[in-house]
Amino acid sequence: MSETTRIRVVRGDELGEEGSAWIARLYVEGFGDDLAFFSKDPERLTAALEHALVARHAHVALVDGEPAALAFLVQGERLCFEHDAAELRRHLGWYKGTIADLVFRSQFQKVMPDAGPGIGEIAFVASARRFRGRGAAKAVLEHILTLPGYREFRLEDISDVNESALGLYERVGFHEYRRRRVRHTRWSGINAYVSMRLVRE
Repeated sequence: MSETTRIRVVRGDELGEEGSAWIARLYVEGFGDDLAFFSKDPERLTAALEHALVARHAHVALVDGEPAALAFLVQGERLCFEHDAAELRRHLGWYKGTIADLVFRSQFQKVMPDAGPGIGEIAFVASARRFRGRGAAKAVLEHILTLPGYREFRLEDISDVNESALGLYERVGFHEYRRRRVRHTRWSGINAYVSMRLVRE
């Protein structure tokens, strides 16, 4: 990171008219490989997901004014992903849009275990490829950890093979508190999903 580079973190709904598209584009850059079944075209995925990612729960790092990384923060029963099945089918086709609806409902619309007041769940931490390794994702996390009204922050179900993410979370103060073994190691390469938390003193 050069001395002239400036990172500023803002809430997603403060980004203006283009905010939802920027958020979706960052999300697809971070998780597009996991969504390749639905489409391998980043622009198509971005268009399909733009409506679903709740901007008011997103926090976006801007590097010299350009969206570089994001993370979502929710509390209680709030969700950061609220999709419309018809919109998914419009962009992905009837078959893949229907499957996406089922998958997203089961995977992205679950309330965190033991959710309650003062406990924030951080989700969908992602960086644009050109900004990876430049501190943007770390800046988003550090910003979130300064927000008032929370006594604990959690990150749920991180794959154990995602060493860069686990290392980043440890560097900002998170510690593992649960590990869930999986049965699909043979084809996914994942041995377990790791959950981490940071408790304020």
